Amino acid sequence: MLSVILPAYNEEKMISRAAERISQILGGAGIPYELVFVNDGSKDRTWEEIEKAAARDPNVTGVCFSRNFGKEAAMFAGLADAAGDCCAVMDCDLQHPPETLVEMYRLWEQGYEVIEGVKHTRGKESVMHRASAGLFYKIISRAVRIDMSRASDFKLLDRRAVDALLAIPERNTFFRALSSWIGFRTASVEFDVQERTEGQSKWSTWSLIQYAVKNIVSFSTVPMQCVTVAGAFVFLFAVVLGIQSLVRYFSGHAVEGFTTVILLILIIGSVIMISLGIIGYYIAKIYEEVKGRPRYLISRRLGHKKPDAGGKE
Repeated sequence: MLSVILPAYNEEKMISRAAERISQILGGAGIPYELVFVNDGSKDRTWEEIEKAAARDPNVTGVCFSRNFGKEAAMFAGLADAAGDCCAVMDCDLQHPPETLVEMYRLWEQGYEVIEGVKHTRGKESVMHRASAGLFYKIISRAVRIDMSRASDFKLLDRRAVDALLAIPERNTFFRALSSWIGFRTASVEFDVQERTEGQSKWSTWSLIQYAVKNIVSFSTVPMQCVTVAGAFVFLFAVVLGIQSLVRYFSGHAVEGFTTVILLILIIGSVIMISLGIIGYYIAKIYEEVKGRPRYLISRRLGHKKPDAGGKE
């Protein structure tokens, strides 16, 4: 059976449409399935719509968070709740085309354990959003050493791959990178990002920046290495400036001190403050991990019940 995990945040207008379309496509292809909607603390009637969809279709199940915990937590909650032999994660706004699920499932039947959905086109986006998304993927690709330029959360995973992901104890997770990091036999399927028919994208330029910082820190130590590089650069700058000052002093042309001292203080002070900020952010994430709080809290559930991996009820 294929379990389709659909994280939902303020998607009341899309729940019914997504359930009907996905059910029609998978049913028409003869694929046994279940739809696992995860309500990520929505402020609208998303949960009520999930309950209605479950009443109409016994293949629909649902998980409701006690508050908003974020998309990463919602995806892992759906994977923990899924009962299928393979699990697919996709957006419930249907920007991930449901037709691609059939192609992914056929590849899984051939023995592939991780089938990546790779973006062929990104659909219509504003110039600012496209530029910020491009910068985000360049930075994060370099940081995690995985090509994320066309990556997405649209994936199909074999049960073994799902269990491997759920066994990872860390709380600050990055699903796109972790699903590649675990390995297993992998294939990819290209898809075109579809236009939203209802609502607006939840991703702004600022939220992309926050998402990038959080996931780079959770998956890579590159920012910490940047602190070392910055320190080495400032040291070389100080050595060059020191040699220049000594040469001028012994040649009888001493450098006027006030401007030089102010510049040095500003440069070194800036590097120190940025470095402390980066180190402090890592310490904060270590603090969160050490506390061991669950990734999410579940307040309500529809359908079957499985033991949680990293979550609490």
